[in-house]
Amino acid sequence: MSEVNQNPENCNHDCSSCGTACPSRNGGSQSFRIEPHPRSSIRRMIGVVSGKGGVGKSFVTSLLACEMQRRGHRTAVLDADITGPSMTKVFGITEKMYGDGELAYPAVTAGGIQVVSTNMMLEDDSQPVIWRGPIVAGVIKQFYQEVFWDNVDYMFVDMPPGTGDVPLTVFQSLPLDGIIVVTSPQDLVGMVVEKAINMADMMNIKMLGLVENMSYVECSKCGEKLYVFGRSHIDEIAAKHGLRVLARIPLRQEQAEASDSGEVESLKVPEISEAADLIESL
Repeated sequence: MSEVNQNPENCNHDCSSCGTACPSRNGGSQSFRIEPHPRSSIRRMIGVVSGKGGVGKSFVTSLLACEMQRRGHRTAVLDADITGPSMTKVFGITEKMYGDGELAYPAVTAGGIQVVSTNMMLEDDSQPVIWRGPIVAGVIKQFYQEVFWDNVDYMFVDMPPGTGDVPLTVFQSLPLDGIIVVTSPQDLVGMVVEKAINMADMMNIKMLGLVENMSYVECSKCGEKLYVFGRSHIDEIAAKHGLRVLARIPLRQEQAEASDSGEVESLKVPEISEAADLIESL
């Protein structure tokens, strides 16, 4: 049985690693909801999650941000993958985070997307981030509350894979308007994707739909679709949970090259349009 916390002054409000019972825990996820700084403005917030790593979640996050920016919306990316950040790489960001004593400021990409990532705090991008869960959760809250987000229409939160501390912190603390789950065709991925879907359902977070990355390779000569990872099971997963398949993104050499060179904003990936349409309709 959980021990009741008799000394709330010592509480750090992070229930992910706490076994005590207290009014904050009993109040549900709304008890942990935080607000951005009064100078910031964020109208819509979309989480991008995956059940496991290596499926291209960060790539899909960057595509969504780029597409919404191209459509004339002011867009931002909060890189919540604290220990495995990649947004500075795909957007070609080299500057470090700076502040004015009250707030820190995001980097702004060539296309106008506001970005905050852990790599902007490190002297060397290859330096590992070796922090425990409560510290990681605290950094995410700081990225939201202590950064000046300038008139953002759509913020995309790139979360680490799995169902651990960070997704729990984001689901409980940030006012998400919905989440998109990124997957790939392998059977194993299909199994772990359902864990992410079920977690969102348990946390009462709205599921917008599924995006399948690396769906196929299209032959440049005949146009035939080659399913290098096997036939997809995304339709079955979507039907089981009553979700939409928002995109099937193929493997393309230019996509990998643009991401590696920090030029993701130069890409045009038409398959992402349906997901962007849905986000605009929120």
